[in-house]
Amino acid sequence: GKMAVVRYLLDNGADPNKKDDAGSVPLHCAAKFGHHEAARLLLSRGASVDIAYFHGTPLHIAAYYGKASVMKVLLEHHADPNKVSEVLGTPLIAALSGTSEGLPESISLKCVKLLVEAGADVNSTNPDTALVVVTTYGLTDCIKYLLKAGADPNIPNSHCGAMPIQIAASCGRRKHVELLFPLTSPIRTISNWTVDGILANAKSKHSKPRDEEDDGNTKIQLKLCGEEAVKRKDYRGASMFYTEAIELDPTDATLYSNRSLCHMQMTEVDMALLDANTCIELRPEWLKGYYRKGVALMFLKEYKEACDVFMAGLKLDPGNAEMEKALRGRLSRQ
Repeated sequence: GKMAVVRYLLDNGADPNKKDDAGSVPLHCAAKFGHHEAARLLLSRGASVDIAYFHGTPLHIAAYYGKASVMKVLLEHHADPNKVSEVLGTPLIAALSGTSEGLPESISLKCVKLLVEAGADVNSTNPDTALVVVTTYGLTDCIKYLLKAGADPNIPNSHCGAMPIQIAASCGRRKHVELLFPLTSPIRTISNWTVDGILANAKSKHSKPRDEEDDGNTKIQLKLCGEEAVKRKDYRGASMFYTEAIELDPTDATLYSNRSLCHMQMTEVDMALLDANTCIELRPEWLKGYYRKGVALMFLKEYKEACDVFMAGLKLDPGNAEMEKALRGRLSRQ
């Protein structure tokens, strides 16, 4: 029935490249929900295969949600497997990132194989290589495949310079260290360059006593790394930095505010709202939490509640330009 509706609309002049308010097109929707027949029909009627919005092209979306059938259709129509999205990176990184949201590794690997066979660069750093990502997520089969496909284990991650083998060791994953060891060049700071030596080195770092000053310095560094990631529009990476910082200091309202911003940029609105509420609870006198909450509510079309939140914020700081602008945007929708 749905295909008949799509065909009817196209037959009657519907534009397959018409964008909605978020900037996505019907092909993005087909990609997200795995409607490969609809994707094929849209492409046959002039849909642009690499049309992009904030989250990326239809290939990014299909890869992230593990929709291999749609990916095949898109790649048959010459979708670019190396296109970079501000949020998801390359389609290869998108396919791997989906596992953090519950996508089974077996499905992710299927998508990865399709992309590599289509010419995806396994050593692209946008912002990290695929091998850094799979090592971080602990995806054994993906590590094996990427190494066979030519992934270089000597390219460090972007925020602290750790090699994939160091990431695996810090997580205590001996199997992954063993997989990476034969292809990894010796690291000068690890004197005993053996599998056992690498694991022991990582364990010794974790076992060193920490004090409040160490935690404070680490939190500052993580916060700065998060800010740098936001400047690069790497909101996923920034969110991870802020999460690590929150683990060190769960009472810092600015961290929740910053992470709320990242969630909004990735349209993870429920998470953005949760962080905004936590920010307000921690610092009820601070305007920023109300602003973050109002923006999230606006996105959810909860306009009345958003207006109330913006008004509450303005009571704290009458005349605040950012809040007044947000409130005017709300009132203009009435």
